[in-house]
Amino acid sequence: MADQKIIGKDIVIVGQQPWDVSIGSNCKDIALELSKYNRVLYVNSALDRISSIKGRDDEKVKMRKRIISGKEEGLIFLKDNLWTLYPDVLIESVNWINNAAIFDFFNKRNNRFFAESIKKAMAVLGFGDVLLFNDNDMFKSFYLQEFLTPELSIYYSRDYMLAVDYWKKHGERIEPELIRKSSLCVANSTYLADYCRQYNPASFYIGQGCDLGIFTAADITTVPEIMALKGPKIGYVGALQSIRLDIELIAQLAERRPDWQVVLVGPEDDVFRSSRLHQIPNIHFLGSKPPKELPNYIQSFDVCINPQLVNQVTIGNYPRKIDEYLAMGKPVVATLTQAVGIFEDCTYLAASADDFVTMIEQGMKEDTQERISYRKKVAFSHSWENSVNELYKAIYHVKNISA
Repeated sequence: MADQKIIGKDIVIVGQQPWDVSIGSNCKDIALELSKYNRVLYVNSALDRISSIKGRDDEKVKMRKRIISGKEEGLIFLKDNLWTLYPDVLIESVNWINNAAIFDFFNKRNNRFFAESIKKAMAVLGFGDVLLFNDNDMFKSFYLQEFLTPELSIYYSRDYMLAVDYWKKHGERIEPELIRKSSLCVANSTYLADYCRQYNPASFYIGQGCDLGIFTAADITTVPEIMALKGPKIGYVGALQSIRLDIELIAQLAERRPDWQVVLVGPEDDVFRSSRLHQIPNIHFLGSKPPKELPNYIQSFDVCINPQLVNQVTIGNYPRKIDEYLAMGKPVVATLTQAVGIFEDCTYLAASADDFVTMIEQGMKEDTQERISYRKKVAFSHSWENSVNELYKAIYHVKNISA
């Protein structure tokens, strides 16, 4: 069963991220992998009324309005076995409703309109019994299992959404029920798999895929601006968000070891921009860089860090950043959480500022060719093919139990 795949099925994917999203998307990568052996319909979230008003000047919103009015086709062929659907319905914005019963009434109505749009596309494509894959969409897709009557319904947990106020309001009641009634749940971290297992025993950790091609390109070089700094270069690449990163920890690293250069590459939020980090002379903010240039910055670091806060937003998240660092063979020191435990044999996991300092020193001393090779091997084992293979295994496990 280890290499057994689901082949020749019709799969409907719903979720929060549209196909035309500008950032990386787990759901899109999973759709591409599934479409190698199955027909896949990737359904974008239906446009809601508030978004249609606030985004009236956004070309993506304008395109969705043309589809709703019948002026443009919403079902689009992408490649062999893969289509995307922009629903031809406008749904109501209901999350502001405080009363649970009233929310449920209008949310079910939204789901019905959404499902009817999906059914029309399924009919055009000749989809029969489908597998329904729901990427963390707990509201707009809550009733799709009832309206689409799929052969199997799969809930995919890739973030702890209830840590965000928007999702928490009704999600604390809604998401556990959605997990409970799904045929199976899969998650990209062990923490989230354990969370889902509270409500559905058929919950599985399927790992995380990463597209690491740019981190192995032949033309990777170092950045002169960084190499000109004296002393060890300790670096972080990614969005500098105060809800996710420990500002005080970064400050302590720089203050305890003024001979180190702490280099932060990425856009800052308002809290970072006004933080005391900008007054510490050996901390360097280099701003946003094009994705294709990021490997050059990582190549310039002696040690890479992932100094997360430990909170509900971060504790269950799979740290894709660590894979990117490891793909380039770099020593990595990261905040210890349950989700990063899978990296314990190739990454230094720190529970305090003292640990970070000690482990950064250790990482520089132990940066052997053998360790470099092993780090790369671990990173490239985290492919989308391997993650989706684990999804196939979870599906077969549930199908065999119910047979």
